[in-house]
Amino acid sequence: MRSLLPTCYPKTGGRIFLDGCFARYENYSFFDQAMDKSDTKVCYTGRNSTRPEAFQNLVREVVGNVSSEAQKRNGSSVNSISDSNLVVYALAQCWESINTSLCKSCLEDAAMAVVSCTPGTEGRALNAGCYLRYSTSLFWNVYATDVQSSGKSKTFWIILAAVLAGILLISGILIWKTTNVCSRSKSRTLRGLSSFSDSRLTFKYRELKHATGNFDNANKLGQGGYGTVYKGVLSDGREVAVKRLFLNTRQWINQFFNEVDLTNRVRHKNLVKLLGCSIDGPESLLVYEFYVNKSLDNFIFDSNQAKLLDWHKRFDIILGVAEGLSYLHEESEIRIIHRDIKASNILLDDKLKAKITDFGLARSFAEDQTHLSTGIAGTLGYLAPEYIVHGQLTEKADVYSFGVLILEIITGERCNVGIGAQPGKFFLAKIWNHYKANKVEGIIDDNIYNECFRDEILHVVQVSLLCTQATPSLRPPMPRIVELLRSTDAHELVPTDPPYLDVLNEHLRGETEVSDRLSVPCAMNFSVSSASSSGIKGR
Repeated sequence: MRSLLPTCYPKTGGRIFLDGCFARYENYSFFDQAMDKSDTKVCYTGRNSTRPEAFQNLVREVVGNVSSEAQKRNGSSVNSISDSNLVVYALAQCWESINTSLCKSCLEDAAMAVVSCTPGTEGRALNAGCYLRYSTSLFWNVYATDVQSSGKSKTFWIILAAVLAGILLISGILIWKTTNVCSRSKSRTLRGLSSFSDSRLTFKYRELKHATGNFDNANKLGQGGYGTVYKGVLSDGREVAVKRLFLNTRQWINQFFNEVDLTNRVRHKNLVKLLGCSIDGPESLLVYEFYVNKSLDNFIFDSNQAKLLDWHKRFDIILGVAEGLSYLHEESEIRIIHRDIKASNILLDDKLKAKITDFGLARSFAEDQTHLSTGIAGTLGYLAPEYIVHGQLTEKADVYSFGVLILEIITGERCNVGIGAQPGKFFLAKIWNHYKANKVEGIIDDNIYNECFRDEILHVVQVSLLCTQATPSLRPPMPRIVELLRSTDAHELVPTDPPYLDVLNEHLRGETEVSDRLSVPCAMNFSVSSASSSGIKGR
């Protein structure tokens, strides 16, 4: 939960609902708020009860019972009810930020909301002050609830002792922190940057703050995976790009060190150049070369800017990204998987040459390793299906993302807009259908379509379809992709299956918790049908 909530930043509010706990932040006081306009319900209608009327009556009764019990039991209760072969389980919980009266109002509202989910076999109400869920499947720990009930008589004294101990502990920590946190933080930071100790690459925080106009929004260039990038002008007149972390949590700091270490160890004409960093201020900053044309997405997805990129310029960008990835995968001193190849992470210099940036999510691994097992991170629409399902990371995940990027450059369309729960699937299926029908002109951006270049563009489309094969072993390695792009020989450019089959659906059956590992924008609301996660949302 602690790692999920910061991903909602810089939205002004965010909430996470889990079975048994809740986290929320806002830019206003919400401690006495039971309901608000952001309250929502989540109904699962994929499977309905075969006895809808009887089922609705059971749901109404059990949520009424569990709501009443929660008001008497410190705001939390579970219950179940059965009739013949029908069983319904329910959980009600009020947050400690509201009183008993508000708890009653909140749960009454939530009960009406979830009852309307019937005959669906599961429903949840996500309110500002409470949470209510019913399901035909048992979704709580029976042993834990039994122990909780048997220990009710001790609850008051346990809580009182814990509160007193907590007050003493926090007081001690605050006293210690006041005198030690600065020196310890700086020492830890310097140790983390042992491979980046060249003083010539270190900037003063005060200098960068002044260079960006105190991080003025007017100087904002864009927003990366875990930070905002600003244009700055140094005292010597140099223009730079300064990346500022969203939050200085351990997760973000680890990504900061990771990006500094990896970016400082690689050198290639198609990789962004790291000029240095700042670690002496209240937040950590990265300093890069400034590229006046900003990122690729500002061109290909803008009807006016897209006209500035003809076919030859777009092909040069595609080839440049391929060469940069090939270097990371095979030619650098350490093998690196980027993990977040997308249009907004490709910068363009004054000659519109591609520069890969944003190494915060990148991973390096030893020569004898075939893959890394890691949590899912990246951007929906660009993620390879096997990476989403198994979390096993190889270079082929970057190859897949690169294939999607090629198609965005050729079509001028975003891969992950308005296409439901599986971004990338509809986009790739449309490309595949045009390719099979030999109607490649139906997908090419009007700004670059020309009969003279049709065969060249078709050749690159074929390369992209090879990159996005559903089976990782069918995707060529990046050095081979560079060769294919430079060649006009298309005899082996024959994808053997559609680029995005229903492989993902097959793998996801029975793996209902996969979705909550996806990295998604907080502007998107989602809810996972599992006992461990009900949803995360931001505004």
